[in-house]
Amino acid sequence: MELSQLAALIILVADIYAIVMVLQSSARNIEKLLWVLVILLLPLIGLVIWFFAGPGKKPF
Repeated sequence: MELSQLAALIILVADIYAIVMVLQSSARNIEKLLWVLVILLLPLIGLVIWFFAGPGKKPF
């Protein structure tokens, strides 16, 4: 397995985890939908944004 394939697999698994966590959160449905769209449309960047500012995260 090449390094790029491994990186893609890791990002895919992390995105799936993030989506599951969003769907299980107590956020409103529209917020969940928006977060899932961000994660799907921007796989790596969306994951980073979700990690720092996703539903249930406390502001800095």
